[in-house]
Amino acid sequence: MDVLARHNVKVHGPSDGQPMLFAHGFGCDQNMWRFVAPAFADRYRVVLFDHVGAGGSDLSAYDVERYSSLDGYADDVLQICDALDLRDVVFVGHSVSAMIGVLAERARPDLFSALVLVGPSPRYIDDEGYVGGFSEADIRELLGSLESNYLGWSSAMAPVIMANADRPELGQELTDSFCRTDPDIARRFAEVTFLSDSRADLPGVSAPTLVLQCSDDVIAPVEVGRYVHDAVPGSTFSMLTATGHCPNLSAPEETREAIERFLHDLAPVHR
Repeated sequence: MDVLARHNVKVHGPSDGQPMLFAHGFGCDQNMWRFVAPAFADRYRVVLFDHVGAGGSDLSAYDVERYSSLDGYADDVLQICDALDLRDVVFVGHSVSAMIGVLAERARPDLFSALVLVGPSPRYIDDEGYVGGFSEADIRELLGSLESNYLGWSSAMAPVIMANADRPELGQELTDSFCRTDPDIARRFAEVTFLSDSRADLPGVSAPTLVLQCSDDVIAPVEVGRYVHDAVPGSTFSMLTATGHCPNLSAPEETREAIERFLHDLAPVHR
């Protein structure tokens, strides 16, 4: 199947604009960028897509072996770039897609001019000298709960991940998004996500990188964001006042402004 149809790729903005590729997180789809991406479409060639298994992607394209690691998802990003002949790409990745972007940039650094990592985590499980936010037992329990009752897990976890309890409609939207995702694919993607370890890839990133960190994020705590910042050479760290793991929904204006500042500071370098 054509790669653009497989990933439900949507392109907005001027055809000669610098490409800006938005990648969504676990249990989400490209719709999660609807409050952020349009703000860039007057200047950038904005590209949105769904990971296989999410949104309007082709579910039949899911291959257990290909997607047994984040490398398969990173290869999808590269295929989309090649299909659209994208170069000088600003990659904006939320949550697990932040590390997918890192892997794609490591594989083909010639394609990317900048990375924007929103709520990144290279490893969710604590390790010696590293705070990931979860013990291995925590993650195994999470995956077991997801395996036994995906819809129940979604209803319980989405509001926690979103935070912003005073705005329950946000938690409900994330719950609905989780529940729209194919359960079997979601379970496998969760295992790949929460058991991944991309720490060794961070020092090899060569593109200018922005780390966007929420101030109270149960999935990717501040210690993790600072670790990513310290590990990626020359990266920029921006602490948002936004809480929760999805500032693209809960604080889109602040998220947009942080990305705008970063790109503005880069502009002289790339003219």
